Amino acid sequence: MDNLLKIENLHVNAGEKEILKGIDLKINKGEVHVIMGSNGSGKSTLMNTIMANPIYEVSEGKIFFEGEDITDESVDKRARRGIFMSFQHPDEIPGVKLNDFLRISREEKEGKKPSILAFNKELDKKMKDLKLAPDYASRYVNVGFSGGERKKSEILQMKMLDPKLALLDETDSGLDVDAVRIVSEGIRDFLKDEEKSVIIITHHRELLANIKADYVHILKDGKILQTGDDKLMDKIEKEGYEWVKDERN
Repeated sequence: MDNLLKIENLHVNAGEKEILKGIDLKINKGEVHVIMGSNGSGKSTLMNTIMANPIYEVSEGKIFFEGEDITDESVDKRARRGIFMSFQHPDEIPGVKLNDFLRISREEKEGKKPSILAFNKELDKKMKDLKLAPDYASRYVNVGFSGGERKKSEILQMKMLDPKLALLDETDSGLDVDAVRIVSEGIRDFLKDEEKSVIIITHHRELLANIKADYVHILKDGKILQTGDDKLMDKIEKEGYEWVKDERN
């Protein structure tokens, strides 16, 4: 498979605190990688650093996307390359309608205005797939949305912007059983394109019930200490993270 994302010896600080302490990770096209770890292990920091959140500073190491060094690139440039991030706690954007947000975002990503008729038709279909009522398109982004609706909105954004790599930070957090199933189906539909890849942070197996994880990585104290297949998730659910040791030593 072709390499999509490559991270080499990544060290990341937030202020004076070092959070990531030498991350090495390679994602090929068509792969699903799951990141697990206890709270504070560095999972969200890793995702935010891949997406160039300015809160986090790369002190050492490199990030490559499709073979090009993007370590110093801004968020908008990475988004145009085809990197997307779904947030654990999506913000409200008062005054900006969801359909306008999606249309302008796609225009910025693709460098051309989409056909309004075709765009609206596509948006309607994808909203129906995610069980989002049509009126949500004309509502302000996430304003008055329930937790489940916000997460569905994030998956809608992913599907409409059609990235090459999707970073999903606890997309299943706070969802009921039906919402988890709908979000899971949205991710599975996205992965029908074998060129697409996903990195998922999750604490639970339910989101991945219908999605095969190629690799499961466990972060602890800012390092990837274990990598395996989806059986690793079963062990974590049974035993927690206390047993996880640095297998590199």
